[in-house]
Amino acid sequence: MKVVLFCGGFGMRMREHTEALPKPMVPIGYRPILWHVMKYYAHYGHKDFILCLGYKADTIKRYFLTYDECLSNDFVLSKGGKNLELLSSDIHDWNITFVDTGLTSNVGQRLKAVQKHLLGEAMFLANYADGLSDAPLPAVIESFERSRNIACFVSVKPRASFHLINAGPEGVVKSIEHVGKSGARINGGYMVLRQEVFNYLRDGEELVEEPFHRLIGEGKLMAYPHEGFWACMDTFKEKQDLEDMFGRGNAPWAVWNRQR
Repeated sequence: MKVVLFCGGFGMRMREHTEALPKPMVPIGYRPILWHVMKYYAHYGHKDFILCLGYKADTIKRYFLTYDECLSNDFVLSKGGKNLELLSSDIHDWNITFVDTGLTSNVGQRLKAVQKHLLGEAMFLANYADGLSDAPLPAVIESFERSRNIACFVSVKPRASFHLINAGPEGVVKSIEHVGKSGARINGGYMVLRQEVFNYLRDGEELVEEPFHRLIGEGKLMAYPHEGFWACMDTFKEKQDLEDMFGRGNAPWAVWNRQR
């Protein structure tokens, strides 16, 4: 199944990094977060990617044009450096389509811009390029396939340290509760979409706004509840948290390491 990744945003909440790099290229360990997302899908056999580019698209293109397999794979160096033998490989069987979808386009516009690359695909996967998870992708897809829904996303509990409140008309607080204990769930990305989703997406519209609301009205939008790991990288602190997890060898999203 093809995988559409939205990589074109400005990442304004991480300007200390994104002034020099597009957000998907901000590193976690020795690879950008985009690589971690793609590696997750490749682990489950989905290796045909469509990258919806925008801000600093050239940086993403150059990264893959000069990709160094040695950074994340074991290898043997011999004859004083003349011979190099990779013992494993990351992207030799990946197919990556790079599409400029506009500098200021929203997600819906970016998806619309790559529609021609999805012709013939009854279903496809889509995701943002800044969220990591150990969601059981085969189960998500199977559950969606059995349904008659047109779109599905993985729903997760928010990790933020905010508190939800319920206040009366005079501002008197009736209750306050940590968001993680409130039962609230959010769209974690990791979407499965049928080709029919384009019938609900009009020019200029944001995917999660008008189209998803139309699907809700027809009872054709599905949320797959995931209780495991999920984290996004919207802030410098969230980037540091992911870096720390990776550095300690505790990266739940690295499902490809579980067989080692």
